[in-house]
Amino acid sequence: MFDYASARQVMVDTQVRPSDVTDLRVIQAMLDVPREAFVPLDKQALAYLDIDVPVSAPAADRPARHLLKPMVLARLIQAAEIGPTDHVLDVGCATGYSSAIISRLARSVVALEEDPELATAAVRRLNDLGLRNVSVERRGLTAGWPSSAPYDVIILEGSFEMPPKALFSQLKEGGRLVGIIEEGPVGRAMLYRCGHGHVSGRPIFDAAAPSLPGFAAPTEFTF
Repeated sequence: MFDYASARQVMVDTQVRPSDVTDLRVIQAMLDVPREAFVPLDKQALAYLDIDVPVSAPAADRPARHLLKPMVLARLIQAAEIGPTDHVLDVGCATGYSSAIISRLARSVVALEEDPELATAAVRRLNDLGLRNVSVERRGLTAGWPSSAPYDVIILEGSFEMPPKALFSQLKEGGRLVGIIEEGPVGRAMLYRCGHGHVSGRPIFDAAAPSLPGFAAPTEFTF
């Protein structure tokens, strides 16, 4: 039988720690959550590789969805500086792995997913782990989940082509939003902060990630 606990330890030791992830709470959460439980059975052998693991196939009306690389996810979460009293929106939670990690750091998590099959899988897997501080909500990702706003932290589980301004209004004063903006073959992880009614952002590291549905830039017409 495959030793997933050892694989988790290797993932942390060879992918997470060497990538400047020093927050011991994040490291412990990555060690505690069984990543293999959040991927399809035929993909479990890929669960701890340094890749964006596919959790759904592409369809005519939606792209394939993935779990972010462990290193990228850990660095985004660390940059968000999630505290034990924080209320977090996890946009594009897919099967719920990222929300399970965040739940160990925050007071409460809203796990937002628009794909009905993925949302159902997230509910089942999070319940299986007994995570009672996570609620899974289903709707289009770009609108966020305003009924539970404002949030201390918003995390986007994929890349976007333009800053997600519609989500900025759901941040508390002092709130943070993290995600990856697409800029050619290599994107940039961004940290946005809300202060005095305005949101400003800065790059924090280079990274690439699969695109989140709905976050493409509008098509420009040329003549």
